[in-house]
Amino acid sequence: MVVGAALAAGVHAAPQPAWVSLFDGKTISQWRGFKMESVPDSWRVEDGAITWTRGEAVDLVSREPYTNFEFEFDWKVPPGGNSGIMFRVSEVPERTYHSGPEFQILDNARHSDGKNPMTSAGANHSLHAPTRDMCKPAGEWNQGRLVVNGHHVEHWLNGERVVEYELHSPDWTRRLLASKFKDVPQYGREPRGHLVLQEHGSRVQYTNLRIKVLPSP
Repeated sequence: MVVGAALAAGVHAAPQPAWVSLFDGKTISQWRGFKMESVPDSWRVEDGAITWTRGEAVDLVSREPYTNFEFEFDWKVPPGGNSGIMFRVSEVPERTYHSGPEFQILDNARHSDGKNPMTSAGANHSLHAPTRDMCKPAGEWNQGRLVVNGHHVEHWLNGERVVEYELHSPDWTRRLLASKFKDVPQYGREPRGHLVLQEHGSRVQYTNLRIKVLPSP
């Protein structure tokens, strides 16, 4: 009877967050260059994917900043390819990685970073290694998923959660102080910021990018 009364009174469950596309397969309208208003020529759409080819070394940032979210994306690199997805990135520091933790994008088999689990595909770059290698061979599409909710972060690669951590926890702080980011004051400290598609000197492609904004935990 309580349920019936609630329905009769017009009380409904809260609507679930909706997925929003960040790429329509044709234009890069929801992204721009880091500290720029437009998209640099080195990024373009090829074969229905956002693609870094060659030229200006500029990362892409989402036009909108985000706090808590689920972000899904497909990625592909050639042999030896290297890139990354960063989150909560500020445009105040000189580099994107001076504020944003990185979901590593890599050809594990041919890039030297693949020899170290802490910098292999799916890792929280230099801080957390994936539980196992879920990376597909170079030239094949991989599916990534990044969950950021308060201090809680998850990295998913090809359907498996490979990294999980809590920002600012004692364990995270210990790992940070042992990493190359130990002297970077804004690293991982921003409560809100941009998503980043990283340029790292080799061709990389991204497609099926979509985000679901989450309520505060």
